[in-house]
Amino acid sequence: MNSQQRRHGRLSIFGRFGSVGLLALAPLAVGPGAVAAQEPEAVGLTGLVREALGRNNELIAARQAYETASEQVSEAWSNVLPSVDLNASYQRNIAAAVNFLPAVIFDPNAGPDEYIPVQFGADNVWNSTLSVEQPLFRPSVIVALGAARRFESLQDETVRGREQMVVTQVRTAYYDVLLAQEQARLTENSVRRVRESLAETKALNRAGLADDYSVLRLEVELANLEPNLRRAQNAVSQARRALAVLVDYEDHEALVVRGSLADINLSDPSANSADNQAILAFVGADFGGTDDLAPVLEEGLARGAEMRSDLRQLRLTEDLRHTEMRAEQATYLPEITLFGSFLVNAQSNGSPGFFGGSDGQRAYSRFAGVRFSLPIFQGFRRDARIDQKRATLRQAQADSRQAVRAAQSQIRTVIEQVEEAYLRAVGQELAVRQARRGFEIASAQYTEGLGSQLELTDAEVALRQSEFNYAQAVFDYLVARAQFDEATGQVPLVDVMLNERGE
Repeated sequence: MNSQQRRHGRLSIFGRFGSVGLLALAPLAVGPGAVAAQEPEAVGLTGLVREALGRNNELIAARQAYETASEQVSEAWSNVLPSVDLNASYQRNIAAAVNFLPAVIFDPNAGPDEYIPVQFGADNVWNSTLSVEQPLFRPSVIVALGAARRFESLQDETVRGREQMVVTQVRTAYYDVLLAQEQARLTENSVRRVRESLAETKALNRAGLADDYSVLRLEVELANLEPNLRRAQNAVSQARRALAVLVDYEDHEALVVRGSLADINLSDPSANSADNQAILAFVGADFGGTDDLAPVLEEGLARGAEMRSDLRQLRLTEDLRHTEMRAEQATYLPEITLFGSFLVNAQSNGSPGFFGGSDGQRAYSRFAGVRFSLPIFQGFRRDARIDQKRATLRQAQADSRQAVRAAQSQIRTVIEQVEEAYLRAVGQELAVRQARRGFEIASAQYTEGLGSQLELTDAEVALRQSEFNYAQAVFDYLVARAQFDEATGQVPLVDVMLNERGE
């Protein structure tokens, strides 16, 4: 079962999630003044997407990962720049060290077993060293710097891909709320119509013009519909909560969306209200018409190969893996480093004086040099690490090839879904008009006593199902368009927001 079939099953008019009559029935529970005072302001799709791009917790985490990668680039630069170290120490000798020297050193007539104690060091000992080291040739560090930059680019693209995913999720969740509200409206209309028919049938029954069975049928139908209304209310709350989580709204009850699926006209966008026009205009790719899909497919495949985030991430991963392999290979190359030091030593007896009391108690030394280091043999560790990185690179290349084929297949499938949903919506629009006319005729005939209650019930069910089928077709079209934008890497607002942040 594919995702579209699951949505049909989940959002079937008799399904588990029923939709929502909460907004439609609110005026029945409280007074009109209270409703007007407490009704939150509705928000549009564009505003919610902007909110999600700024507040979604997954995006915040992804951006922090990018910041970490950016700082790793700065860290890698530290291995290229010179390092300067200053060390200073002071030592107080409570009892200076004493060594014994042969007495013959000072007295040639001394015996071989005679020794003279000699004290080394003064009471106060000062040492300081200033060291400078500058890599002149260190291939592994240079390659590691390139790897850090590529990892930063990968994390940047990961953020972009996450933003595209969040925008698509918000769009789908927004459409879910609209569909839930539409199903709730249809369910509430069905409840109202059945109640009206039941009241009329009871009146006819009291006048002897309708039998008890007709009343019983309507009572059973009403009893079956009223639980669906509660189920619809729960479905709206669930849809709102899902959207609120994506946008990071604390109170999902305050989240009211604009637009109506039942009023959207796909064949003539200019005939829509401002809210519905905003919904239809929130697209990233120009899909064109549905008569000739060959140009759409060709353009979609080209755009997907260039702009699709997961494919770009895989290409960046390939570059990163290749750079990591080169970093391991660079360990065979020599390293050349320039170094130098300046040292100051001082000693004094008695009370401490900063580095002695005079120049005669200090000693200075300076040196500089070049260090050449060439690793000759380190077991077979380097060969093993290079082979590991080479295998990882081949794995990344295989993942890229597979992802390209999967992306092409997905784009073709989504284009077909867009076409099918559009044509289905156009056909269902005519079916709704015909079903509404049929219900009006059946209702008039039933009122005049020319039609049966069964015919009226069948007409009402047909109308309800036709209206929901149209809303479902529009929903499927909008979801397929969102998936098409994500599949081709042209999700609206993502690149705009990146430019606004200067990323």
